[in-house]
This record gives sequence, structure tokens and C-alpha cells, in this order.
Amino acid sequence: MIARAELLREMGIAPLWRLRGRGAPAERDSATPEAASERVPAHAEAGPADVRLARIASLAFDALAADIDACTACALCRTRHRTVPGVGDPHARWLFVGEAPGADEDAQGEPFVGRAGRLLDNMLAALGLARGRDVYIANVLKCRPPGNRTPAPLEVAACLPYLDRQIELIAPTLIVALGKVAAATLIGTEQSVGAMRRRVHRYRGIAMVVTYHPAYLLRSPAEKAKAWEDLLFARRTLRDLAAASAGASAAAPATG
Repeated sequence: MIARAELLREMGIAPLWRLRGRGAPAERDSATPEAASERVPAHAEAGPADVRLARIASLAFDALAADIDACTACALCRTRHRTVPGVGDPHARWLFVGEAPGADEDAQGEPFVGRAGRLLDNMLAALGLARGRDVYIANVLKCRPPGNRTPAPLEVAACLPYLDRQIELIAPTLIVALGKVAAATLIGTEQSVGAMRRRVHRYRGIAMVVTYHPAYLLRSPAEKAKAWEDLLFARRTLRDLAAASAGASAAAPATG
């Protein structure tokens, strides 16, 4: 196994910055996520978009991936090679969300592969994490925009219900938005990543932090130190949330 210090050097962020006395994260609540709180009524006046939203909101994990694979809701279905639903632990505490698949992802059907994916894997390893182990990785878009262009608003609108359903099913403790497009989509702002980082945001009631996209870090290696700061902030935030949850559970009156 590659030493953590070596991973940090590979990321270009040595020397190592250590957190002060923090305990191990609390065990995650194992309760299954509840179904979507609202459903679009299936009546004669419901349009195709409403019917589609209601269908997506009812899908289990395997059925969701199959629905994404068959999706023709926007023009990207005509240019994609493979859909890229996501990968990882379906009960992960950490959910990393990027912008859209690139060429490597479009070819392999898995998010964050290639150079950017290797950097993300190193970032995860530096935190003691790995894809598939308490981590789920997804994108706002499930199909590659031609030429890796910025997703169009209609494409985001068509694909966002899939991400929302993934969030419901996974029920992560923390979302990490990778890059401006993902962050702006989920927060609903056009602020820069620099303005959004080092703060706890909320999406669908779930805590979210923002950091730079690995592809951007490859182009701007001087920003890797900031990304590491963001990951430490994310880990600290997750531990604080776990501690608060444990405290609330201990304070709750006994029933029965």
C-alpha cells in the first residue's frame, strides 16, 4: 500500500498538515433512506415530464442505472457512447459530485477515470478513503457533452432528477461538490469556487462543501494545497455532524 505521505507528495501538497486531536468518526446510522416525500399524481392532466419525474423518484438503485442507460430526455443520448450513472458504496457517508463525464468516462462508463480520476483517488487515499468504500462518486450529468463543453441548462434540468434520486437512496452524511458547475448547480449561485469553499452549504437538507475539480487541479497544480485544505475541512465537518448526531441520539428520551 502506498504511504499517505507519498500520496500527498504525488498530489503536490507536501508538507503534511495534521488535524489536532480529533476522535474517530462515529458509526453511521444504518437506517434506510425514506422514499421521496412527494409524488406527482398520476392522473390524466399530468404531462410527460411529470410522469418521468414520478417514475425516477420511485426507482431502486439497479432500476435507476437501467433508466439512465435508456434515457433520451436530451440530445446527449445521440452523442454518448456509454452512460455514466456513478460508482461506489450505495450507503456511503461521502458523496462526491462532479460536472459531467469526459472522454475516458464516456468510453468506460465510470466517473473520474484517467488522469483526473487518478488524482481524485489519491485525494481520497490521503483521507483514508477509497472509491467503493464509504464513498460514492457521481456527476450532475450522466452523459458526456461533446467536446467536454459546459453542460447546457436543459441538459442539467433533464439529468438532475437522477442525481436527486441517488442522493435519496444513498442518504450521504456529506456531499463534496467538485468544481464550479457542480457547486453552482447544487447551491444555485454563480459564485466562484473560491467564494464557495470553506463553508458548509446545504442541498436537499444534506451538508455540502465545495472544492476544486481534479481536472482543474491538473491544470493549476498550485491550487492543490487549497484542495487539501478543503478536504480536511470536509472531514472535520463530517466528524462534527457525526458527533452532533450522536449527541442528539443520547439526549433523546427513551420510548417503549
